[in-house]
Amino acid sequence: MRKPFRIAVAICLCFAAVTVWRVHARSAAFEAEFPPEGQFLSVDGHPVHYLQLGAGPDLVLIHGASGSTRDFTFSLADKLAKQFRVTLFDRPGLGYTPALAPQGVTLDAQTDLLAHAARDLGLEAPIVVGHSFGGALLMDWAVRHPDQIAAAVSISGATYPWPGELDRFNSLLSQPILGTVMAYVLCAWVPRSYVISEVGSVFAPQQAPAGYADYIGAELNLRPESLIANAQQRTDLRRQLRELSPHYAELTLPIEIVHGTADTTVDLEIHSAALAQNAQHAHLQRLEGIGHMPHHVAEPDVIAAIERAARRAGLH
Repeated sequence: MRKPFRIAVAICLCFAAVTVWRVHARSAAFEAEFPPEGQFLSVDGHPVHYLQLGAGPDLVLIHGASGSTRDFTFSLADKLAKQFRVTLFDRPGLGYTPALAPQGVTLDAQTDLLAHAARDLGLEAPIVVGHSFGGALLMDWAVRHPDQIAAAVSISGATYPWPGELDRFNSLLSQPILGTVMAYVLCAWVPRSYVISEVGSVFAPQQAPAGYADYIGAELNLRPESLIANAQQRTDLRRQLRELSPHYAELTLPIEIVHGTADTTVDLEIHSAALAQNAQHAHLQRLEGIGHMPHHVAEPDVIAAIERAARRAGLH
């Protein structure tokens, strides 16, 4: 073996060792800084992180991609807890609910896990609220567990297949071997400043509320298992929505939809306008000039939509 080659191998091994060490150190530091907010429930042997607060009719909140319970506990959950018993879940692979599998976790599998968790907690037919990717899970819940949901509220929900190419970065990150290598490198070396800047960008054209970036714990998404789960779920979602969306016309429950006209993350016309047209009892509220995060920047409108859903379901 020639000396230059041996040196190159030694450098690669050192880089790999340092990367693995940094992954474990940074993951532990992120988890210490942003610990679980709630408790854990075992559903068929799988842990589910959940948080409950308030009293009244049951309400479930489901976060979007790259999210956790913290997206709702920043502000909205406490306000809703004044009139509802609010249950928040971390979706599989994100926050503190472990992934169901390294790859191949379907929307159906996620929905089944959280619907069964809600049932085990004694929530017979809650109002279910989903933001962004959580809107897809919400509609899957309504289609596949119609006896376990009283009303649906979609906030900027991804509910239909969309045109264009799949995101190349997430496609690569979702691959079994390459994705693991990428996830470790990203977790070890991506600076926190970049993560925080990405948090702010999702609010455009509005700005994130003061203190949100420090509270949300977006750094938890740098853990390899979360990076991979997030990428796999995003990559597979369009195909799964192509199979799910034809069933929306069969739904008979009340559906409230809130979506900003300036949302560049989830297109209003492709997703929410189509849902309002195709579902029998769906009502769409367009929020002029609002981006992808109305539950923060247009919070009263979101609360009003949830209250309408409760009245329409006979719970208020």
